[in-house]
Amino acid sequence: MIQASIFRELFFLSFYGVIALAAGAPALAEDSFRPPAVPLIACDPYFSVWSQSDNLWESKTTHWTGKQHRMAAIVRVDGQAYRLMGATPQTLAALKQTSVTVLPTRTLYEFAGADVRVKLVFTTPALPDDLAILSRPTTYVTCQVASASDRTHEVEFYFDAGGELSTDVLDQEVTGSSVTLPNATALKMGTISQDVLGRSGDDLRIDWGYLYLSAANCFKPSVAWGDANALREAFGDSGSQALAGQAPQFPVQAGSLVAAVGMSMGEIGDRPVSRYVLVAYDDLYSIEYMKQKLRPYWRKDGWEADDLIVAAIREYETLEQRCEQFDTELMTDLERSGGREYAEIAALAYRQCFAAGKFVADANGQPLQFCKENHSNGCIATSDVFYPMAPQFLLFGPTLTKSMLVPFMDYAASERWKFPFAPHDLGTYPLANGQRYGGGEQSEENQMPVEECGNLLALFGAQAKMEGNADFAALYWEQLSQWAEYLQDKGFDPDNQLCTDDFAGHMAHNVNLSAKAICGLGSYAMLCDMRGLKDEASKYRDIAQQFAAQWVTAARDGDHFRLAFDREGTWSQKYNLVWDRLLMLELFPQDVYETEMRYYRKSQNAFGLPLDNRSDYTKLDWILWTATLTENRNDFDALVRPVHNFLNATPDRSPMTDWYFTSTARKRGFTARPVVGGVFMKLLYDAPVWQKYATRDVTQSSDWAPMPRPPKTLSLVATSENAQTNYRYTTKRPEGDWFAEDFDAQHWQLGRGGLGTQQTPGTIVNTNWDGTDIWLRRSFQIASLPVGKIALRIWHDEDAEVYINGQFVLKLSGYTTEYAMHQLPASALKTGDNVIAIHCRQTIGGQFVDFGVDAILSPAVTPTVQE
Repeated sequence: MIQASIFRELFFLSFYGVIALAAGAPALAEDSFRPPAVPLIACDPYFSVWSQSDNLWESKTTHWTGKQHRMAAIVRVDGQAYRLMGATPQTLAALKQTSVTVLPTRTLYEFAGADVRVKLVFTTPALPDDLAILSRPTTYVTCQVASASDRTHEVEFYFDAGGELSTDVLDQEVTGSSVTLPNATALKMGTISQDVLGRSGDDLRIDWGYLYLSAANCFKPSVAWGDANALREAFGDSGSQALAGQAPQFPVQAGSLVAAVGMSMGEIGDRPVSRYVLVAYDDLYSIEYMKQKLRPYWRKDGWEADDLIVAAIREYETLEQRCEQFDTELMTDLERSGGREYAEIAALAYRQCFAAGKFVADANGQPLQFCKENHSNGCIATSDVFYPMAPQFLLFGPTLTKSMLVPFMDYAASERWKFPFAPHDLGTYPLANGQRYGGGEQSEENQMPVEECGNLLALFGAQAKMEGNADFAALYWEQLSQWAEYLQDKGFDPDNQLCTDDFAGHMAHNVNLSAKAICGLGSYAMLCDMRGLKDEASKYRDIAQQFAAQWVTAARDGDHFRLAFDREGTWSQKYNLVWDRLLMLELFPQDVYETEMRYYRKSQNAFGLPLDNRSDYTKLDWILWTATLTENRNDFDALVRPVHNFLNATPDRSPMTDWYFTSTARKRGFTARPVVGGVFMKLLYDAPVWQKYATRDVTQSSDWAPMPRPPKTLSLVATSENAQTNYRYTTKRPEGDWFAEDFDAQHWQLGRGGLGTQQTPGTIVNTNWDGTDIWLRRSFQIASLPVGKIALRIWHDEDAEVYINGQFVLKLSGYTTEYAMHQLPASALKTGDNVIAIHCRQTIGGQFVDFGVDAILSPAVTPTVQE
């Protein structure tokens, strides 16, 4: 049985506003922190559920993108049901919420009423010292109840999760089943399509893999599928027994279904009693890296979903204790370093940062981390995103930091990257198949060369300082040396190019970008020194010092330093100077920091310091870096307090933005990005604290596998990219089985592929299609079948249904920005005549469709194909 001791400890008195349950339900303090949105499940970019209202029962819970991701929690006290989470049904009363507290691994809600006190705790065990735990896609939801008087009460607990947690949109069809495990009962649901890693983009939710809702068998749970309001009302009327035996006819639309579990908590007095459910998501494969599908890190030893759930249930009490201890320790360190308000900002940032990325295992079982550029463009492993988020990774040890850098650096070191500067990204999440931003791999247009080179040199310097050696940098020395040489030539006075603040447009002679280049050169000199390369160290230290002296003269503008060298009367935050302080490079005089800070303190608005003089908008992560520049606590507090005020006051109830207006507290853009991990920069100045966390690295990874090489393929049926292709098509809904092998489509129009509109980026359009729907057929012959795998190569914008020889094989939602490959059943093709039929539906923006078929090469007879 689950012990009660851990739960009593959860209710500790502390400066976080968490009040002991036995002391009575507290009134909501006037100075309590109100996050714009509260993390409930915070595992990765797809498994991410938030509350966007003050009261947990006030509105439906959502995915970070704002789309509906329903969860509900209800307690039934002496036969009367009360909502804790979930906006419906209104026939059930809501229990009064008295507090909400966000901690690094837990969110705690308190409620009072009906002569009971209730706490609902959401625990995502994101323990950074052990990636085997951190990478688990699991969240515990614990309900704890105690009587508020000397009376006892019969209590039951109910929880449900909507089918849309496993889909992109509400009308996708899901199927479900029950799973019996040695220590748990689980409900499993997922889409019928299961197009694993089938698309990439930003405003997307997962529609492959399976959601699991589980409860420990010792609680004797009742489980059910059904309509959300019907199940909730049934529980309200009759308790957990009303759930037994309810199940729909699958498949059903995701938006019409919830998985529910109910359990008795027994007779409760003034001693707290707890029950919990486990919400988990097995995505099967998480990231495609250079065309190779990679498993999540927790699966590296062959685990399946059953193993994950059994372990999570078995280790519940231990993990809850570890999470509580970690939260207490980290919050203590944060408050000691920067005050309560800083600690509250950092706790929220911690959850968001880890929830915007994914840890996967390479071919050697070593961890790789891929962050997602949530909401700004959906890129994966973006340098100017993991650069600001890096302090959270640097703080907690070598494995976290290296797992972030290895895939990026391996790509930069490959023959595919031909430029003398660092890349920008590895693709579009979750497909890390090569840079997509700007000119990609093809041109220097809209690249960010000074930005990215400075980013990587600074991060390698910080990583080396953390470990006390430059051994990891030595693995990529050719690239780091090349980038240092590039900054020597181009870094001091950057030409008209983008930087990480690219939403403000291109700008030449950027003073802050120049500071990054100078610090990057200083970092490289430090790395040379650590490797014993004394001559190189001396050379680059001299260059950095010379540039810094020139910078001070050229950038000074009276009582501050300019935005651009050639623009008088301008100013900007010089957040990139943090590396001079943190790495103790001693390039810039103290006067620079004090001069800038005095100007910042008189230039900030009610909700923060603007990024520069061009607008009153700012970047939250950069303010937290800028606040550390003088290493003066009064300066730090002066810049951080308005940021805390912003989070409390903003009317935009979404996960923390990093881009907002400092005069109105309105969001300018960007939601739920991992860059907020940058708020941990302050702790990196405290060497003992940094070393304490960094040396706890349990994983201690090394010996990463080489970057995968994309599989060789042979075109069986060409796309229009490489050949002239012909399609039969119609834009009017056809009658009959238009996809059937023997369907007569001779009356359809004949057109060359691809089909779409000319303004769709990157496409080759030979036939105009600008309507809402198109049906296509294409016939071809195969003289001999390949031995091994075959795949559809398709560019679809947007949704597509695919049939081969009359059989449905794929349903693709969303859109692609290039040709994507989808493995087909081995039996899909046959020797002789074949036909592919596709229906593509346009919803918004550009539109295009074109396809072919490839053989994934293996030792086999080369097939012959004729269209």
